[in-house]
Amino acid sequence: MTDSLPAESIAPEAGPTDPAGWLTLPDVAERLDLPISKIHQMVRDRELIAVRRDGVRRIPADLVTNRTVRKHLPGVLNLLADAGYDDEAALRWLYEPDDSLPGRTPAAALASDQAREVKRRAQALGF
Repeated sequence: MTDSLPAESIAPEAGPTDPAGWLTLPDVAERLDLPISKIHQMVRDRELIAVRRDGVRRIPADLVTNRTVRKHLPGVLNLLADAGYDDEAALRWLYEPDDSLPGRTPAAALASDQAREVKRRAQALGF
């Protein structure tokens, strides 16, 4: 298994606040070497975010790397849910351009040493 994305996982309708690549839930199950039922549970438990695109639930590909989920993603998703964000709003927040963060989006910053800053900003949304 490779970490490169198949061509069909690139979202042609990706907007400025959408990730460039998507994975279906079965793709994530394969990448993480877990049963699909565990992926559904992870989405329910806000360990992963899944939104419908073209009628299929998809997960941003850059949030699932090296056979793991980004370390601070579950905490950020729970903070956003506590602040009243649904999955679509959380996705927009994660991919909203922010020049003050490395990678220029909160989602990209989760892969850097600024992950705690992303969590702090998500926590501040609840106040």
